[in-house]
Amino acid sequence: MTTRQTGFTLVEIAIVLIIVGLLMGGVMKGQELIDNAKVKNLVADFRNVPIYLYTYQDKFKALPGDDAGVDAHLGAKLCPSGCRATSADAVPGNGIIEGNWNSAAKGDESFRFWQHVRLAGLAAGPSDVNDADYLPHNAVGGQLGVTAGNYSPIGTLRGAYVLCSRGIAGKFAKQIDIALDDGNTATGSIQAMANAAASAPAGIPAAGSDGIDNDLPYTVCMAF
Repeated sequence: MTTRQTGFTLVEIAIVLIIVGLLMGGVMKGQELIDNAKVKNLVADFRNVPIYLYTYQDKFKALPGDDAGVDAHLGAKLCPSGCRATSADAVPGNGIIEGNWNSAAKGDESFRFWQHVRLAGLAAGPSDVNDADYLPHNAVGGQLGVTAGNYSPIGTLRGAYVLCSRGIAGKFAKQIDIALDDGNTATGSIQAMANAAASAPAGIPAAGSDGIDNDLPYTVCMAF
């Protein structure tokens, strides 16, 4: 008596492979859509934050964070304990947003920037400096911050103000630069540096887009 072995036919195997291919294609397409959405949100930060600054300046004739008359401008009701920057390095009203872009010091002007633009109704987010969610974050969870050009963490980046966004994958950094600048992450008004928690000068920018690793995180900064 013989035992007959059974298995998949070529047609059945072909059907399975087609289904697997369709599933993989769907997953890849879904990831592409997610990535595109993240890039759009990251780009929006670089476009919107300068608008916050210039709109506040136009309205109050002062810079957010550096505003010496912020308590009067926003009112005692919004600033019951005072909204003015008070750190030793802060000189409110001198036209410079002092403090590192990712400062967590409540008295720094770069830290108070977010309180001022939020209380002025220009940006969303908590205005209470003690709120755990006070410091803003980008679409990938990295910190976002603004400072004066002379506090720029990238030595070759020049501008009156600098906006930095941390934790951005190399592939996203390239797309941001292509969308907003010259497509080279080592030149122009947008540059990238190795990801760093500290905002003190963290070395030179990456050596152009070809030197960026798609999967490593970077801090992307824009001068404006």
